[in-house]
Amino acid sequence: MSSFGAKAATGPKELLKNVEHKVIEWRRDFHQNPELGNREFRTAGIVAEHLRSLGMEVETNIAYTGVVGILKGSKPGPTVMLRADMDALPVTEKVDLPFKSTKTTNYRGVDVGIMHACGHDTHVAMLMGTASVLAGMKDQLNGNVMFVFQPAEEGAPKGEEGGAELMLKQGIFKRYKPDAAFGLHITSSLPSGTIGYRSGPFMASADRFEINVHGEQTHGSAPWNGVDPIAAAAQIVNGVNLIVSRHIDITKEPAVVSFGKISGGVRNNIIPENVEMIGTIRNFDMDNRQQIFEKIKTTATHIAASSGAKADVNIFKGYPVTINNPELTTQMLPSLEKAAGKQNVMIIPKITGAEDFSFYALEVPGLFVFLGGTPSDKDEKTAPSNHSPYFFADESSFKTGTATLTQLTLDYMAQAK
Repeated sequence: MSSFGAKAATGPKELLKNVEHKVIEWRRDFHQNPELGNREFRTAGIVAEHLRSLGMEVETNIAYTGVVGILKGSKPGPTVMLRADMDALPVTEKVDLPFKSTKTTNYRGVDVGIMHACGHDTHVAMLMGTASVLAGMKDQLNGNVMFVFQPAEEGAPKGEEGGAELMLKQGIFKRYKPDAAFGLHITSSLPSGTIGYRSGPFMASADRFEINVHGEQTHGSAPWNGVDPIAAAAQIVNGVNLIVSRHIDITKEPAVVSFGKISGGVRNNIIPENVEMIGTIRNFDMDNRQQIFEKIKTTATHIAASSGAKADVNIFKGYPVTINNPELTTQMLPSLEKAAGKQNVMIIPKITGAEDFSFYALEVPGLFVFLGGTPSDKDEKTAPSNHSPYFFADESSFKTGTATLTQLTLDYMAQAK
């Protein structure tokens, strides 16, 4: 049994205080030893060992490196799922820390560093701390806790599946049947120790599209002898950019369609045969999402046809909209305020970034919140953002994050009695 087990103390405040230094220690270790998605072998091993030391049932190797621990309370009640993502990013760290990452890898043919530039190291450490606290209260728990340590939130390597979608596909909800799911994400855009939340659609869906325009190659001096895919592609850009402003009801929810790359041709006086276009789709409504997919296909193929060209359109579904269940959000707001202080809990705007916690929240009522991580002597408006090589997470915020996950669990169980 861990020193943070059931006999260490009986109240959450004392247990949280006892584990605070350990959360920082774990986080520094994970930060110094980051691992990319579906390759979190060391991280998963440490997590699994810790959960076993707390007397939990532990399942490993889910979706490659995922870990699930089940803490069974002494009384009947709901099963609460708590989730932390484990993967780092192919980013070379530029923050001068004693525990700075010096790990490197070859990522898609480029030599690059590996860094926890999104704070997943803090998520793992905080959930491990929460596991210690709740294990210390096992005899008081009205239900079970499902601890999910998930790989590849940032996306699986090319040719592989991964993340929340794969964990669900491999049956973790069917086996453990959670009644609600909670998660948090640290951010530099909020002051340390604050909690940002929003009811309903919170984070955008993220989907990718590819449009390949096929023409007929000819000399640039005589375009009438061929079919110009570049001219067709230019019109497709204009047409697609009108989809959101002219076809989607943006009073319902906002949406964004952006082209990220257009490539075609090799020489100034040769009209090429093909043009490739790729881009991203972000929106906050699942019906609008499908409508945008259909409109992109219709717009691109019809514009190409009107030019004598042909367009092949492929939509690659990514993460769905992250939706905080309105009833659950209202129910758990007092828990957020209890953990962070009422003055430190705030509604924040929708976020056009995406999160694969969304898959869990489509299966059971979910609540996902943001934990502020910028220290008080810094301006969160100018602090380096998540995914920056200068991203920094204030260690004093971890106690708030751990307390938040703990309070959500205890209060949900108490209210379900």
